[in-house]
Amino acid sequence: MHPHGTLVLGEGARRLHVSAAFNAKAKVAMSRFEPGTSISYEKLHENIDIVRKRLNRPLTLSEKIVYGHLDDPVGQDIARGRTYLRLRPDRVAMQDATAQMAMLQFISSGLPKVAVPSTIHCDHLIEAQIGGVEDLKRAKEVNQEVYNFLATAGAKYGVGFWKPGSGIIHQIILENYAYPGVLLIGTDSHTPNGGGLGSICIGVGGADAVDVMAGIPWELKCPNVIGVKLTGSLSGWTSPKDVILKVAGILTVKGGTGAIVEYHGPGVDSISCTGMATICNMGAEIGATTSVFPYNHRMKTYLNKTGRADIAALADEHKDDLVPDKGCKYDHVIEINLSELKPHINGPFTPDLAHPVSEIGAVAEKNGWPLEVKVGLIGSCTNSSYEDMGRAASLAKQALDKGLKCKAAFTVTPGSEQIRATIERDGFSKILRDVGGVVLANACGPCIGQWDRKDVKMGEKNTIVTSYNRNFTSRNDANPATHAFVTSPEIVTALAIAGTLKFDPETDYLTAANGEKFKLEPPNGDELPARDFDPGQDTYQHPPAESGSVMVDVSPTSTRLQLLEPFDKWNGKDLEDLQVLIKVKGKCTTDHISAAGPWLKFRGHLDNISNNMLIGAINIENDAVNKIKNRLTGEYGGVPDVARHYKANGLSWVVVGDDNYGEGSSREHAALEPRHLGGRVILVKSFARIHETNLKKQGMLPLTFADPTDYDKIRPDDKLSITGLATFAPGKPLKGVVKHGDGSQDIITLNHTFNENQVEWFHAGSALNRMKELQ
Repeated sequence: MHPHGTLVLGEGARRLHVSAAFNAKAKVAMSRFEPGTSISYEKLHENIDIVRKRLNRPLTLSEKIVYGHLDDPVGQDIARGRTYLRLRPDRVAMQDATAQMAMLQFISSGLPKVAVPSTIHCDHLIEAQIGGVEDLKRAKEVNQEVYNFLATAGAKYGVGFWKPGSGIIHQIILENYAYPGVLLIGTDSHTPNGGGLGSICIGVGGADAVDVMAGIPWELKCPNVIGVKLTGSLSGWTSPKDVILKVAGILTVKGGTGAIVEYHGPGVDSISCTGMATICNMGAEIGATTSVFPYNHRMKTYLNKTGRADIAALADEHKDDLVPDKGCKYDHVIEINLSELKPHINGPFTPDLAHPVSEIGAVAEKNGWPLEVKVGLIGSCTNSSYEDMGRAASLAKQALDKGLKCKAAFTVTPGSEQIRATIERDGFSKILRDVGGVVLANACGPCIGQWDRKDVKMGEKNTIVTSYNRNFTSRNDANPATHAFVTSPEIVTALAIAGTLKFDPETDYLTAANGEKFKLEPPNGDELPARDFDPGQDTYQHPPAESGSVMVDVSPTSTRLQLLEPFDKWNGKDLEDLQVLIKVKGKCTTDHISAAGPWLKFRGHLDNISNNMLIGAINIENDAVNKIKNRLTGEYGGVPDVARHYKANGLSWVVVGDDNYGEGSSREHAALEPRHLGGRVILVKSFARIHETNLKKQGMLPLTFADPTDYDKIRPDDKLSITGLATFAPGKPLKGVVKHGDGSQDIITLNHTFNENQVEWFHAGSALNRMKELQ
């Protein structure tokens, strides 16, 4: 312990993981270098006690942490699934693609410094092309303008900056910032990864992050709580990934919407801390607000190994607040016996299409899916832990010992510089390279479409298997004919060695170089390195104490960065004769609304990135993508082009969509772009949580059909008027007047989930406008 209660962790100053202050009241400050506040376990306990007495019932762990961060625990109205909570998160984390717009919005707010500890993580803009070293070098050159903006903005406004090559945001949070009982928000949908360390970590849009960084209480609809009771224990080929693959199959991509998934039961202790993080990470694929595990000895071991023994000791003292109360009630309970759980593989095209690995070959044959595995990809924020890499390497070693290499191409993505350096030191990287693997940069890479794939032609039907979390059409390689499956790193490795989906490693044999038949032994790997982690290169930039001289430049001629102009306020009138821009057919994720891949380079330039708006959505009129009829000219054009033409001619428009509209990534560009190009309303059967909030933040009207069958009444050439806005209020439906081309009309009822504060966002034109009004 150093003077003034600052705990220096690890070997040398560059190994500082956490600056932690401790006093008699058990306060812990999680503020790696950057200035910040501290969270008190005593304050958490005090708030929990207040709420428990008010509600007069046992609390789930989710409720303890969420309600423990209430801005007003005494007066806050609390009703699961109904009321909006005003919360005080402890920390904000932003990945570089979303941080650009978040920081541009924070700059627009006029505030001098962030009010809570915040960090930026450069992980999304590094394209996988050749290998880690070469790809990182190229990314630094190509993205120099953006990295410079983020670095200087971080320095100017008190935000820590993790340089390119540091690793993936969620792995760095787990290694440095997550701890039992913390409430963290992150501008990425897989922020829930931190639930593996007993944290409530929630993915949000950049505007939500700006609220928290500005010191404004953050709003969250009071979540329901889904309990997943785990019994038995994991063994053999079954991995933590199989738990969430099974849960996704049960709940589907929208089954967790509006809920926190809380794992509990005796089976929890058989899962490593990083395994729990994997499960929580992919909980985003069922629409859950977040997922969380109760504090246990596996978390304590991980905290100790990552230089946070003092925090583990404090968590031990306050364990009662870091586990669910006995007798607490869940809104829905799923039970999974880990001893009976079999390895799973989900896909293609959606992460909830679950299959046991033993059955996938037959299912693929029946459905005409390509059996040959072209590429196996392991790593990503979901599965890049030391344990994951060790178990994959144990299989690769078996193949090498029999004279085999992977039949499929094979890539490895370390989750952080610390993981990369440690698996390099301990020999895993060499084994994975020797079996045919290419070790990519410590970044998102192919998981988010940052993959310069060369082995198949666009449109060529093929199969890939990944240990990622998301497998929407075109997501990984922009090829709509790629059949992507998600599974564990162990199964990916086995299938890459075998080269086919028709391989069940539990029962099937491989042929060694000498002709001998052999089976792969179940994978094995240490949960954590026997020696300490190797920190690798120092990649963290601490914001200076004095930042008055720091300049943040945005060139007016830049194609990648653009300062924001405020959106217009509501004019006080109903929205009359909105033209239907596109009626979307079927699944429409944020990848469809605002594609990633090559478009990531424009994430800081709203006008340029708006050229990708809805270019992946299917037009119900012709089953085509990015081809809609311009009702003013009668000609067909791309969605963004027609939207721009409408805007230039003063014609506002509406998008009509299907169920779970906006599922997937948290990218608020999917909400900013429609607003920028003249959209006013998004009308669908149902929304994904983050996207609905993002739309509200930008002054849009996200509305749902009171009767979902009314979707069928709207024709692609219709106009829609929204009436009742003069008395727009929480819980009060609006009316839609659908005007058909033949002169007939339909009157439909439209629901919304706006609360009083959110109605004020609409009136002001955006949440940022409203923030400025209140200054």
